[in-house]
Amino acid sequence: MHMCHIFSFFSAWVLSYTLVHVDGCDFAQSVCGAYAPGDVVIGILLPCHQKVTAVHERIRPENFHCSGFDLSTFVRSLAAIHEIEEVNAAGFLPGLRLGYIMCDTCSYASKALQNVGHMLAINSSTHAKCDYSEFRPRVKVILGALYSEESIAVARLLNVYMVPLLSSASSSPELSDKLRYPVFLRTIPSDKHQTKAVAKLMHYYGWNWVGVVYGDDDYGKAAFQSFLGDAEANSVCLAYQEVLPNYLDQSNSKQRITEVAQVIRSSNAQVVLLILKSELVEVLFKEMIRTNTSRVWISSDAWSRSLSLAQMDGINEVGDILGFTFIASKSEAFDNYLKNLAPPLDGYNHFIEEYKNLRFNCSVSECFSNSPPKDLSNQTDDYLVKAMDTSEPYLQRVAVWAIANALKKLLHCNGSLCSGELNFPPWKLLIELKQVKFEFQNQLYSFDNNGEFTNGYDLIMWKKDGNQRAFKRTGRYHIPTNQMELDVKESTWLLTANTSTPQSRCSESCPPGWVKKILNMSCCYNCTQCVEGTYSDAWDLHDCKKCPNGTWSLKGETQCRARTEYYLHWSDPHPITMISAAALGVMLLLVIFIIFIVYRESFPMKRAEVRLSSVMMAGLAVSFASVVCFMGKPSTHLCRARQVMYAMGFTLCVSCILVKAYRTFLVFLPFGQLTKRQLHKLYKPPLIVIVMTSLQGIICLLWLIFDSPDIDDTPPSPQNMRKIVQCREGKTYIGFGIMLSYIALLALVGFLLAFKGRKVPQEFSETGYIIFSMLMYLFVWVCFIPVYITNTGENTPVQASAILASNYGIIFCHFLPKCYEALCGSKTDTLESILRRWRLISSPNIDSGTETEKNTPGIDTPSHNGVRFSVSSVSTIVSSADSEVAMMPMAHEKMYACPLSDNFKSQLKRRQRSKSL
Repeated sequence: MHMCHIFSFFSAWVLSYTLVHVDGCDFAQSVCGAYAPGDVVIGILLPCHQKVTAVHERIRPENFHCSGFDLSTFVRSLAAIHEIEEVNAAGFLPGLRLGYIMCDTCSYASKALQNVGHMLAINSSTHAKCDYSEFRPRVKVILGALYSEESIAVARLLNVYMVPLLSSASSSPELSDKLRYPVFLRTIPSDKHQTKAVAKLMHYYGWNWVGVVYGDDDYGKAAFQSFLGDAEANSVCLAYQEVLPNYLDQSNSKQRITEVAQVIRSSNAQVVLLILKSELVEVLFKEMIRTNTSRVWISSDAWSRSLSLAQMDGINEVGDILGFTFIASKSEAFDNYLKNLAPPLDGYNHFIEEYKNLRFNCSVSECFSNSPPKDLSNQTDDYLVKAMDTSEPYLQRVAVWAIANALKKLLHCNGSLCSGELNFPPWKLLIELKQVKFEFQNQLYSFDNNGEFTNGYDLIMWKKDGNQRAFKRTGRYHIPTNQMELDVKESTWLLTANTSTPQSRCSESCPPGWVKKILNMSCCYNCTQCVEGTYSDAWDLHDCKKCPNGTWSLKGETQCRARTEYYLHWSDPHPITMISAAALGVMLLLVIFIIFIVYRESFPMKRAEVRLSSVMMAGLAVSFASVVCFMGKPSTHLCRARQVMYAMGFTLCVSCILVKAYRTFLVFLPFGQLTKRQLHKLYKPPLIVIVMTSLQGIICLLWLIFDSPDIDDTPPSPQNMRKIVQCREGKTYIGFGIMLSYIALLALVGFLLAFKGRKVPQEFSETGYIIFSMLMYLFVWVCFIPVYITNTGENTPVQASAILASNYGIIFCHFLPKCYEALCGSKTDTLESILRRWRLISSPNIDSGTETEKNTPGIDTPSHNGVRFSVSSVSTIVSSADSEVAMMPMAHEKMYACPLSDNFKSQLKRRQRSKSL
């Protein structure tokens, strides 16, 4: 109890000048400018004047003097008064009349506190108590204030008495704290929703580099802090943030505005958010107009519908203006009320009288005299309806109906009367207000847990209207879904003079396929391309996305695609060409085989040995057939089959060529008797061919067992969207190399044997054809090796082309010349002419030889008219009559009698040579 008395004494001393009375000030008319009696009185706390005069010079706690009549807030106060009269006229509260008392805050928190003291005073005084549960002032609820700074101050004071404070304009997020401001309610959303809407608007238009200018009052600071979080969430960065003093009367305010204007001009940010009162915005815009600076301005709700700004000189030069405003709606009844303004019959309204005096151009002394001209009081016109936006105070009217519905429930009103106690403590009305739900103009309203409406915002754009601006609704922001809805998709912008949206970015947008590489802040970055295997499918992404399994992307691509499989399709030109070449080769072999069979008795065919050549043709046919296995989509079986077919077929062919070269080597080159017999024993053509080919078969078998060819699983190059489906000739390629090396060894041996007997007449051997065919084979495959190694993606066509080239080399070097000789060759060659040509070629060696009467090795002379040559595989049959010669292939060694002329016989006996004819 002792502490209670101390608190009471202290409170009375502190509030002596504000809550009790103002010395020398009449309560009814000096402090509050409008009043109408009623059973329940509603306080209206709004600024009809813009500022308190010389507030920075105020030292003594004397009365406040206001200046700058504000039509906008004047109309807002009239909306509340009119709606109170509408409730009374409609009989909404039967047997009950609502009254009001309206005080001018002059946009100053201390003045608002003074007004509250007078509103709550009982018998012109308020006594300090410990418990205000039974505190019953005349004013049960207060409508206001306009600015958040005023509402914050007033709400703190009203917390003591738990008198409801219901605002339709104060949007500071701080007032959502019900622990600190339990008596505060509002019919608008919190600025935390407005800043979200602003940030989403910036994100929608791609503005991520913006400037912010805010006031140093509670409203500006709280809204700015709320915007910082929302801007970060929407990837919006601040190019600068500047603070302006809340009151223009401060000594440095003009200078500070000039400094802020310079910051705006020097920045490359084209979008500026202004969280200021309209008076500060007007001064800032004048500086922008003076310096011919235009930007995209985003307004806060404090000035988004300011007609004084929309009608100021040069407003079209500042650029584009967008802003969010609370939901508004016109009322025909309210417009008629404004056209016929008059003070209440049973009360007074000095603000209407002041407006009348100013409206009809009265002198300064007349306007502010205690007795203005009486004829001005009754003048009526529609100036306010035309000059002001009468839809803006819509939520002020909603607030009145919220109070009326709460009173109806609190006072137990029915269709005929209200039975509740009229002089109730205000905290009971506060409880009902928090729970009220009502319908107004087909719209359902209620307060959320924070004591706020969440009915969203209208997005307006200030359109050019002659030398002024007009407000045009272009969209809406829905709070429950946090979604922006634009009614107009394309607008004409003053900054670009067309429908192209102005840009305000620290860095250019990164298109799809590129991502941002952040520099010093999230909005300033370099664009880098997504690497292979990643992609970006939208603008301004921070990271590239990885391609799903089975897909790939090249550098800088916007989507992933499945790699296209590449192999030798049957319908492609290259495979068609190679298959045609292989088919032509097989057909050519068939034709050659027929020619060999038909002309098998001719001298060229006998020399070429038809049976051995037929085996060669079979091997080449298998080699040609292997080319077909190189076409189409590879499989493991095809990979194995094509290599084995080529290896066995071409080895068979080269083995036959080796036999031919060995035959010439044995027959025509000089050897000792012992050496010659030993080499003769080795000459077994079928066995040689079988053994040579079988060795290749063993190589292929071991290859298939230990390092078999299969499908190449090497991943494609990151820079390639083609997946090459091809065969891999084993993991180590050792088997493949041994197979090719074996064929090359046989070819090299055949080439060396043929090269050794290169001087033997062509009529007796095929050394020239063997040399050229083996040289062609070796050349092709020597070229094949580096090409095969370097062209990892083109191995299949490279090997197929090499096989075709090798096969055609043997056809052209071995078979076509024989066919030509058989079909078109000369038939007049005799053994004498053939040997004569041979002697001319080898004459130097013949002359130097030692002539004896000794018989040539391998030649028997059993009779006087013939000589017999021991020839391994060929016998020379010469007729004594016409000296015709034929070279006959032999399956085994035989001795044929060859009758020679006496002249040729005597020459043979005189020469000792190590050659066997």
